[in-house]
Amino acid sequence: MGETRERSVIDRSVAEDPFSEPPYITELRRKVAAVCHQFPDSYWRDLDARRVYPEAFVAALTAGGWLNVLIPTEYGGGGLGITEAAAILEEINRQGANAGPAHAQMYIMGTLLRYGTKEQKERYLPGIASGEIRLQAFGVTEPDAGSDTTSITTTATRHGDVFVIRGRKIYISRVQHSDLMLLLARTAPRDGQKPTAGLSVFLIDLRAASDRVRCRPLRMMMNNETNEVEIDDLEVPAENLVGIEGEGFRHIIDGWNAERILIAGECVGDGRWFIERASRYATDRVVFGRPIGSNQGVQFPIASAHAHLESADLIRRRAAARFDAGLPCGPEANMAKYLAVEASWAAANACVDTFGGHGFNAEHDVERKFRETRLYRVAPISNNLILAYIGHRVLGMPRSY
Repeated sequence: MGETRERSVIDRSVAEDPFSEPPYITELRRKVAAVCHQFPDSYWRDLDARRVYPEAFVAALTAGGWLNVLIPTEYGGGGLGITEAAAILEEINRQGANAGPAHAQMYIMGTLLRYGTKEQKERYLPGIASGEIRLQAFGVTEPDAGSDTTSITTTATRHGDVFVIRGRKIYISRVQHSDLMLLLARTAPRDGQKPTAGLSVFLIDLRAASDRVRCRPLRMMMNNETNEVEIDDLEVPAENLVGIEGEGFRHIIDGWNAERILIAGECVGDGRWFIERASRYATDRVVFGRPIGSNQGVQFPIASAHAHLESADLIRRRAAARFDAGLPCGPEANMAKYLAVEASWAAANACVDTFGGHGFNAEHDVERKFRETRLYRVAPISNNLILAYIGHRVLGMPRSY
C-alpha cells in the first residue's frame, strides 16, 4: 500500500521538454506494469471466454494501493490526483489488461470527496483505501431515460430519518462485486423549467440491502459484469445523502469530468497497445517476399492512428492538469474523451486489418481488445453527445437536443 503514498517525497520536477512526462509518473507506470505482467494474455482470454470477473487482478491492484490514489492520505489513500490516476489506468490497458473492472472506484471518488460529509468520509474512505470496502458501482442509467439523465424515475421519498428508494436501473456495472453503490434518484418531481433540479445522490450499502436490491446479469459484447437492477422500497439512512438534497445532478458533474479524463487515459492505453501490436506484426509478417508493413496501405493507417492518439494524449493531460488545479475543465475533459476514443477505435481497426484473419482469432487477443475499446464510443457517454456539448456549450451554437 505504501507505494502510492510517495507524493511528498518523490521528485515531481519536469524534464526540459514541458510536454514530456515527469519522471515520477514514468516510475509509477513501471510499477503498474509489473503488476500487470503477473496476469498475461492467457489470463484475460480465459476470463473473457467464461465471462468471469477478474477477481485476482483487482485484488492485486488493491493490495498495491493502485485503486486508492485519489483518496487523501489522512484516510489511508495515496493522496494523488487525476493526472496520476489516468496514467495508472492507461498503463493497465497498454499492458493488454482491462482497467474497466476497477476504474469506477476512481471516478466515483470525485463526488464523495467533494460533496461527502466529514462523517461519511471518516466512515467509508479508510475501508475503501485499505480494500476492505469496494466502491465500484454507479447507479444512474435507466431503461427509459438513457442519456437523458434528468428523466430518470427512480424515487427517494423521505420518511423521517430515512429515504425509501424505489426504481429500476440498467447497465450498472460491478454491482455484484461491490460493497457500496453511488446512486442518483429523484427526491422531487421533474420540473420542466429546471429539469436538473430535484435529483439527489445517495451512498448505498449493498451489503445491507440484499433483500431489496435485485440484480439481473446481462451478457455484454465484452467481459464486463453488467446488470439490470431493481430497487424495491429500500430504506437508506438520511445520513447517506451525499451533498445537498435536490442538487445531486450538479454534484455528479464533477465526477463526470473525472470519468471522461480517466476513460480518455484508458483509451490512450488501448490505442498504444493496438499500435504496438500492429507495428510489430507488420514488421515481422512477411508476405510475397517482404514485410507487410512496407506496404503503405498497411503502414499509413497505423501511423495515422498513432498521430491522432498522441494529439488526444496532450488534451487529456491538459484536462487532468486543470482538474487537479481546481479549474473548470468541462470542455477539455469532454474533448479528451472524444479524441482518445476515436483514436483508439482507429487504432483498433488498423490493428485488425493488419493482422487479417489472425485479428479475429482469440489467440492473438486483438479481437478481445477490439470489443473492449468499442464500448467507449457509446459509454459512459456517447461521443455524439460530446459533440453536442462542444457545439452548444463551447461554440455557442443552438442546442441540438
